[in-house]
Amino acid sequence: MKRMIAETSAPTATAPRIDPRLILSLVAVYVIWSSTYLAIRIAIVDLPPLLTASVRFVGAGLVLFLIAMRRGATWPTAREWLRVAPIGGLLFLGGNGLVSIAQQSVSSGGAAVVCAMMPVWMGVLGALSGEWPTRREWASLAIGFVGVFVLMGGPTLAGEPLHIAILVLSPMAWALGSILGRRLRGRAAEDSFMLPAMQMLTGGVILFAVAALRGERFPADAAASSWLAVGYLWLFGSILGFTAYSWLNRHARPVVATSYAYVNPVLAVILGAVISGEPLGVTTVVANVLIVGAVYLALRKPKR
Repeated sequence: MKRMIAETSAPTATAPRIDPRLILSLVAVYVIWSSTYLAIRIAIVDLPPLLTASVRFVGAGLVLFLIAMRRGATWPTAREWLRVAPIGGLLFLGGNGLVSIAQQSVSSGGAAVVCAMMPVWMGVLGALSGEWPTRREWASLAIGFVGVFVLMGGPTLAGEPLHIAILVLSPMAWALGSILGRRLRGRAAEDSFMLPAMQMLTGGVILFAVAALRGERFPADAAASSWLAVGYLWLFGSILGFTAYSWLNRHARPVVATSYAYVNPVLAVILGAVISGEPLGVTTVVANVLIVGAVYLALRKPKR
């Protein structure tokens, strides 16, 4: 009897408060995706924007697809491909493709600043579909939006008006694709490798079709730096970065999964200034404080 009482009264093991996979995934999207804006800028100096993005995502999707199959995943059905295709189009044509076109005249830091509005659109579109953010998350969205507004008032955002208008549509498309991706069901949707593989493959094919309609072709004399940037985007930006984001999008709250969009513009502006000599204004310091505060609110757990 004493043994039974001791066993029942023994404290149960508690799970860690923070999942290590959450931390690793956030670090990946924070650091890696901050550098992809500059890498895109370097790649499209000599290479066409949409065709380059298509090659990048199809190549990364094939790698992840082979990994998923080797881990025992089943071949997706035709219905699963059809369900994923619109999401792939929104994420990679609407999200990444529009950014690539816009960066023909917009700086890498400026593109990151505009894309930082994506969590705002995520919250608005999620609210319209019934997934309301908490009051704390709404506060983080508001503070982050103010930080983005401060950055937009500095010298980091300049370019052709058409490219800036196209850029504004990018975070809206990415937010809508992310919301639809959270609602996918089925075996393929639950696989950490198969789902991003399918999204990148379908998005890459759509990018290729639009690039063909635009008449894009690879030049024969492209600089080595452009191809190295494509390789970086393929390995780090797509295979590692998007796999981490896909896991976050399925297992973390929307505001947490998209909080990278507040960190990316700060790091992207700094990288663009240090490596590429892009303009860096005093407003970046003020925006840094606001953006870091927004991320803190998004990630901080409420007190009991």
